[in-house]
Amino acid sequence: MKFLLPALLAATASAHYTFPSLIANGQATTQWQYVRKTTNYQSNGPVTDVTSNQIRCYELSPGTGAPQTMTVAAGSTLGFTAQSSISHPGPLMFYMAKVPAGKTAATWDGSGSVWFKIYEDAPVISSGGMSWPSQGAQKVTVPIPSSLPSGDYLFRVEHIALHSAGSVGGAQFYISCAQVTVTGGGNGSPGPLVSFPGAYNANDPGIKINIYYPVPTSYTPPGPRPWKG
Repeated sequence: MKFLLPALLAATASAHYTFPSLIANGQATTQWQYVRKTTNYQSNGPVTDVTSNQIRCYELSPGTGAPQTMTVAAGSTLGFTAQSSISHPGPLMFYMAKVPAGKTAATWDGSGSVWFKIYEDAPVISSGGMSWPSQGAQKVTVPIPSSLPSGDYLFRVEHIALHSAGSVGGAQFYISCAQVTVTGGGNGSPGPLVSFPGAYNANDPGIKINIYYPVPTSYTPPGPRPWKG
């Protein structure tokens, strides 16, 4: 997993963010070219209701795909840019969902128990607090498992901001979904499979948590554990 940190972290803890650009073949693409435009593309605000359909891809116009679908090789690295950076503390996760037969990445809504996690990060915990690997990052990337079967997929990034997560509804979810076609894949069986909404409960300990006091002794992100391929 790679992160690019800006020269200075965000000056204010109130800053919000989006994930507007897909990173593929080492290059950031045009904003919203391969990424479905999100509801917060202007406001940068988060999703806070884990039972909402917005928790899936946070789409501005559900059912409307991005203009294009990126072709990528299994085993290659994919990611997103953060606009302007991931300014809040919390876990970063990547999910994928295989598009069913008869549909394409541009036409499918991602509903059903179809999502599998391929990455999650975890904080470094000390007596002084929790340090999050992705906080301050402007770019986040992850290798696609080499045994992932070929085909069309939705590729989902999710960052959960936990700075106000001590009460139900306080966690902030920043989400985007990109459209990709995977080539040169293998015969892996990704899983466990979950749905959005459905994968999370507002009271999950990885969602409803005071990260400041007392300092937690451990932390596990919500959802299934990652499939490594």
